[in-house]
Amino acid sequence: MAASGTLLVLFLFAHAAGNLKIFVGLPDFDHYAEWLRELGTPLLPHAWFLWIQRFGLLAAIGLHIWAATVLTIRAKKARPVKYAHRPKVQGSYAARTMRWGGVIIVLFVIWHILDLTLGVVNPATGDSDASQRVVQGFDPERWYVTLFYVLAVVAVGFHLRHGIWSAVRTMGQQTTKGERRAKAIALVLSVVLVAMYLSVPIAVTFGLVK
Repeated sequence: MAASGTLLVLFLFAHAAGNLKIFVGLPDFDHYAEWLRELGTPLLPHAWFLWIQRFGLLAAIGLHIWAATVLTIRAKKARPVKYAHRPKVQGSYAARTMRWGGVIIVLFVIWHILDLTLGVVNPATGDSDASQRVVQGFDPERWYVTLFYVLAVVAVGFHLRHGIWSAVRTMGQQTTKGERRAKAIALVLSVVLVAMYLSVPIAVTFGLVK
C-alpha cells in the first residue's frame, strides 16, 4: 500500500506542476499538452506513451484499493469478536476519514477523466485544445464544478497527509522525533499540493485566466 501510494504521490506532484503552465499562457499550456502526446515518438505511435501512463496510473490506484481492502479484512479477522467496550482513540480527522476520502477521490478521478481528459462532460468539443477544456470547464457559470473540484482536492490533501505519515512508519520510521518530523513533512507536502491543484480552477472561475 505504501509503495503504490508513493507512485501516486509522485504522479500528483508532476501533474500539478504541469497544470501550472497555464499561468504562463494558454499557448504554452497547449504546447505542454501536445508535448505529452509526443513523448516516446517515433518509437511509439502518437499519444501512446500518454495512454500507457494513464493505464499505469489506474493500475497503481487499483493496487492501492486492493491493498486497503486486504488490510481491512486482515484487521477484522485478527479480532473477529467486537470489544465489549472500546475507548475512543485520539486521531486526526485525516486518519479517521481515510476510507471515505478514498471513495471521494475515486469518484473525482472518474469525473476528471470524463471532463478534462475525454471531454465527455466538458462544454468544449472533444477535439478542442487542452486550455479550452480547462477554461470552459471551470467557467464561472459552472461554479458547482469548481466547488466539487475544491472539495475533492481537499479530500486528497487529507488523504495524502495521513498517507505520507503512515507510509513512512511502514518503511521503518519508529522514533518519536522522526514521527514529529514525518507529520510536519506530510502536512507541508499536502498543503503545497492542494494549493497547486486549486490555483488553476479558482483562477479560471474568478476570471484571472481566460
